[in-house]
Amino acid sequence: MDMNEKTLPAVKVPEVTLAFWLIKIAATTLGETGGDAVSMSMNLGYLVGTAIFAVIFAVAVLAQVRARVFHPLLYWLTIIATTTVGTTLADFADRSLGIGYTGGSTLLLTLLLLSLFAWHRTLGTIAVASVSTPRAEIFYWVTIMFSQTLGTALGDWTADTEALGYAGSAVVFGVLLALTAAAYRWTSISRTLLFWAAFVLTRPLGAVLGDLLDKPVDHGGLALSRYTASLVLMVFIAAMLVLVPQRAAKRSH
Repeated sequence: MDMNEKTLPAVKVPEVTLAFWLIKIAATTLGETGGDAVSMSMNLGYLVGTAIFAVIFAVAVLAQVRARVFHPLLYWLTIIATTTVGTTLADFADRSLGIGYTGGSTLLLTLLLLSLFAWHRTLGTIAVASVSTPRAEIFYWVTIMFSQTLGTALGDWTADTEALGYAGSAVVFGVLLALTAAAYRWTSISRTLLFWAAFVLTRPLGAVLGDLLDKPVDHGGLALSRYTASLVLMVFIAAMLVLVPQRAAKRSH
């Protein structure tokens, strides 16, 4: 190995593999059930729920930024923190602020695009394999937080405003993810663009899957306990981390 490579900061995000996407979908589904458990089942409300998860998110990001190398457990805990705060924040914007699912989705899409633009303008790339400096990590996690929040709003928009229901919305986002995977396999479209497209799409898929699990039957859900669903998802994620070891992404050149 070149001596200069040894002194370069470590890339602290995982390789993008099938296991990555399976864990990501489970984590985003957990974000929906976990966020709803705190804000709704515990009756704390969206604002208090957002405040709680925002603190957890800030602590997790700080730990992630201060880490010297990639730690799979820390990384996925931070992802779960972004998706839980995304759930309660989107619900607060859509419902408590009264801007609706369409307004919330539009606002959050704008914030996501602005975050990506600022990241690219500042560092020259938004490739995840370049996430090896504190500045890049801050952009990465802020962008992820906006993408998770947007995904929640999109899931609610398709399920409720567009009246597709939770199962119908899951099919829609599943098909869009399949098309994104096909584009990755058979086209020359930017891999970075396709990654972020897939990353955003997994969140509404997780949102509607979470709603499908825990919403009442008369609202199109299966009426499962939010606590039970969250526990099962946590066990699945933990099992995946044990059975499929996560490795850091290779540095982009």
